[in-house]
Amino acid sequence: MKFKLLHTDPQSSARCGEITTDHGTIQTPVFMPVGTVGSVKGVYHRDLEDDVRAQIILGNTYHLYLRPGLDILRKAGGLHKFTSWTRPILTDSGGFQVFSLSPIRKLTEDGCIFRSHIDGSKHMFTPENNVDIQRTIGADIIMALDECCPGDADYNYAKKSLSLTQKWLERCVRHFDETEPLYGYSQTFFPIVQGCVYPDLRKAAAEHAVALDREGYAIGGLAVGEPKEKMYEMIELLDPLLPADKPRYLMGVGTPANILEGIARGVDMFDCVMPTRNGRNGMLFTWEGTINIKNQKWADDFSPLDPQGTSFVDHTYTKAYLRHLTISGEMLAAQIASEHNLAFYLDLVTKAREHIFAGDFASWKTETVKRLESRI
Repeated sequence: MKFKLLHTDPQSSARCGEITTDHGTIQTPVFMPVGTVGSVKGVYHRDLEDDVRAQIILGNTYHLYLRPGLDILRKAGGLHKFTSWTRPILTDSGGFQVFSLSPIRKLTEDGCIFRSHIDGSKHMFTPENNVDIQRTIGADIIMALDECCPGDADYNYAKKSLSLTQKWLERCVRHFDETEPLYGYSQTFFPIVQGCVYPDLRKAAAEHAVALDREGYAIGGLAVGEPKEKMYEMIELLDPLLPADKPRYLMGVGTPANILEGIARGVDMFDCVMPTRNGRNGMLFTWEGTINIKNQKWADDFSPLDPQGTSFVDHTYTKAYLRHLTISGEMLAAQIASEHNLAFYLDLVTKAREHIFAGDFASWKTETVKRLESRI
């Protein structure tokens, strides 16, 4: 993987760049749709490519490890071939799912013992086998195994958690460097900077990760219960500590406003389930603000979903029609809303990139955030 920094905003830390992988080039800032089990829920690859304009998607290590399992993925030739997705893929380590989904888990120096949410079977992730699992899945960019510390954790817990994450990280890096890709294309490893909401821990985590000299860095453990002001404070703290010539990935974040504020603080890559999950529940993100399409006010509104939107669904379907489908429980409603929201998120980062190049990102961001945070 290669990263080229192309332009920076004069009034903020916002940047434009270009990531090159063996499966294609990614223009940053970028939003990455989440394909947990090998699919972005309810959206065809054709529409992800042509309407949403996704450059890269995510797969989840925990879920793919449990189902369909490594034997199937290995026989298929990796996740790209299994799913017929030809563009880049990033996998998380599955650590967050282990800690949030498993009712029984145990953390040790060796790794994490957990039970499957599917059948209760017992499993263990170690730093070494987690790298091997992601090698087998075949992602272009893979993540370190870490503990995702809760946003409201006390200092002692957060410090202990970070110590374990750092030990695991060193083992991950060593094993990654001792192994090779399985499918004839290169793979890249990102450390995850943890440390909860404590500045000294975040600083120590960043310095430790940077010393390992990888091709990119992830920021984890944010948007997990802490106030958004704390999240922004931690991102801002890390901006000068992470190498300017390597991409920064803010994991699992977030709302449109969160993304713009993250870009302003030097973040290049984002992912979140919000566009599809909220879409399935009737929430639309638009350039005028957030819409609950279930509300009665949309019953006879025959205007497009988002007149300022750029996707096919924005100008094909009306608010009244989508409301009818939603309250009727029609599966097409979730598909339309998901595709609209994903296209909006991709349009959002594309416009941010344009304004960074134009030199007016900071003022555009301030005005846009106010509008996006309103409910209509």
